[in-house]
Amino acid sequence: MLELSLRAYQVLHMADTFPREFFIQGVTNEGKTFRPSDWSERLSGVMSAFGPGASGANAKLKYSLYVRPEMFGNVKCVVVDERLRDIEPMAFDFVMNFARDNNLLVTEGCSIPDHTEEAEAAAAAKAKAAAQARMARLG
Repeated sequence: MLELSLRAYQVLHMADTFPREFFIQGVTNEGKTFRPSDWSERLSGVMSAFGPGASGANAKLKYSLYVRPEMFGNVKCVVVDERLRDIEPMAFDFVMNFARDNNLLVTEGCSIPDHTEEAEAAAAAKAKAAAQARMARLG
């Protein structure tokens, strides 16, 4: 397990560029919407893990850094980080074979963080609300 963690750290920090990603879209090659409607959460959930230090009632499931559900417009997608191929080739193949077996559209690209002032303000507001909610639960 430590070897996998060390390898993941090395792959994650190998380059300062944005990693190549595969966007598995919830649309078939025939243009039909893929069902069930929660397919992206289910597929991403297979690759998720419980967060560190959490157990019992406090345990929270977290999506992997390498496989995550996203919405682009009205299209549900799963974004697969190519670095997963180096860390765990069988997991990468599983996700990509799911797309192939279900005839889903797959495009390549990379996610670029949104550094606009609006995005930063929204993130700050979200963090503040989360902190207030935690304080309300404690007090």
